[in-house]
Amino acid sequence: MDQSNRYADLALQEDTLVSDDNHLLVAYRLKPAEGYGFLEVAAHVAAESSTGTNVEVSTTDDFTRGVDALVYEIDEAAFGEDGGLMKIAYPVALFDPNLLDGHYNVSHMWSLILGNNQGMGDHVGLRMLDFYVPEKMVKRFDGPATDISDLWRVLGRPEVDGGYIAGTIIKPKLGLRPEPFAKACYDFWLGGDFIKNDEPQANQDFCPMETVIPLVAETMDRAQQETGQAKLFSANVTADFHGEMVRRGEYVLEQFAKYGNEKHVAFLVDGFVTGPAGVTTCRRNFPDTYLHFHRAGHGALTSYKSPMGMDPVCYMKLARLMGASGIHTGTMGYGKMEGHAGETVLAYMLERDECQGPYFYQKWYGMKPTTPIISGGMNALRLPGFFENLGHGNVINTCGGGSFGHIDSPADGGISLGQAYDCWKSGIDPIEYAKDHKEFARAFESFPHDADKIFPDWREKLGVHK
Repeated sequence: MDQSNRYADLALQEDTLVSDDNHLLVAYRLKPAEGYGFLEVAAHVAAESSTGTNVEVSTTDDFTRGVDALVYEIDEAAFGEDGGLMKIAYPVALFDPNLLDGHYNVSHMWSLILGNNQGMGDHVGLRMLDFYVPEKMVKRFDGPATDISDLWRVLGRPEVDGGYIAGTIIKPKLGLRPEPFAKACYDFWLGGDFIKNDEPQANQDFCPMETVIPLVAETMDRAQQETGQAKLFSANVTADFHGEMVRRGEYVLEQFAKYGNEKHVAFLVDGFVTGPAGVTTCRRNFPDTYLHFHRAGHGALTSYKSPMGMDPVCYMKLARLMGASGIHTGTMGYGKMEGHAGETVLAYMLERDECQGPYFYQKWYGMKPTTPIISGGMNALRLPGFFENLGHGNVINTCGGGSFGHIDSPADGGISLGQAYDCWKSGIDPIEYAKDHKEFARAFESFPHDADKIFPDWREKLGVHK
């Protein structure tokens, strides 16, 4: 049934919708199934996402019609064979504030703008490309409680532009027992700043939390005493049940507090698989602890290869609204994960108080920033180009192989990462910089495939002939 007479109004102007502050706006790429008209399917999406379905129902009244979602813009040929562009305006009244405190919650918002409409039979592609949250809603989401300035403070750095945090993931990601795990932490902390659990590292029988976490806490203290530098650890507290997440968090803090290092801890939450409830459980129970959002599994939703789901920038915005202190953004084409150099908007949308997205200009009205966390196939040689593309180095970077694959030691791997940032910030040619910085120089021999690709004449200039 064509419902475009009710769920579409192409006379609406986006500038007016924004200035009125009464609608959440969403841009989608839509590809109708064969035999269906573009506007017809677009209107059905608006209906399914708000007050309607695929038939007229007897319970509709005048008030209900007043909160219809409305298609207000279409461009059927915007993406060629991949479909067209449509934009829908969702009245703020549709969205669900908490009973506890009146804050909006991402779970409900998500279920409206990208919920049942994904499974409709009259399209073969529906992908969310960007969304705009009005001021009256932004101010009633949790947002982050802590941000990278809290980590810079622990590290003894300026709280503005405190710079790059060199981190790693313990490798192998699974299979280490408690003592080897703690030793791996120690070996890296002699040179680097930040260690995180990888997403499946938590409480396996061969490496139980109640054994490994006390060892890691003691190891951090020892590494700090030996180096004279503060260190950071991100512990995985992910679980199905909120009570289990809280217990894991409490236990981790108890152990690090024995050495006065509870402020040196972040909590890693696998935010895609636990969902907004898992993230918010951590955000609200531990507001003083940095909330590290790992997005393992997100590719099922955000991969550019899919006609469904959402573009990564949408996921970044959802994470900031939920309250993530930091989230993995990918490597923008510089590492091993899917992405491209133009994805700098992922970082800017997280960090800045206002930012131009692909379709909407989003203001955050003072909401704390979310840190871009960079991981996936990075090493010291790839970092200068990454920083140049991004335009700054105020990120956390977790290099697993990039640290533990260093030819000399994980500590030298950690040092080489910090040197890569210093090299870029100083504006020095990386090969010239390497001549006076041993750890960075040895990264060329550690990762020769990358060195050959990025710096083709490195062997001759650095005098390496093997």
